[in-house]
Amino acid sequence: MARNTAEVTTMEFNRIVAGTKIHGEIETKGDIRIDGTVVGTLNIMGKLVLGESGKVEGEIKCKNAEVMGQIIGEIRVAELLSLKASSSLNGAIITNKISIEPGANISGTINMDKEQLAAPTKLGPPNVNSQKEPAK
Repeated sequence: MARNTAEVTTMEFNRIVAGTKIHGEIETKGDIRIDGTVVGTLNIMGKLVLGESGKVEGEIKCKNAEVMGQIIGEIRVAELLSLKASSSLNGAIITNKISIEPGANISGTINMDKEQLAAPTKLGPPNVNSQKEPAK
């Protein structure tokens, strides 16, 4: 019996485990969970889950994010950013919607202006989920 490969790929996710440290750029069309450390840029078309032991230093662009760990830098979330009680964020937040649990530590700015969310970044086009149209 043939399997629908599109269905299989939506169930898969990327994971960076505790004790792993990555320097550079990560780009994925799916979801990712980070329990290790990433220094650089993240361009995620799916959901970012930053575990309690996870740390990101740099620029993040994603569709949704659930943060339990530490972010130093800028995060742009197209839909919902959820900051859990154990989270620590030092930098700029640009998001459409935000949920902050009591105990979350934020030092920086929160911007919920849709124009700012659509502004270009170092990571490329403004809409993280947009599909490129073929050239005419």
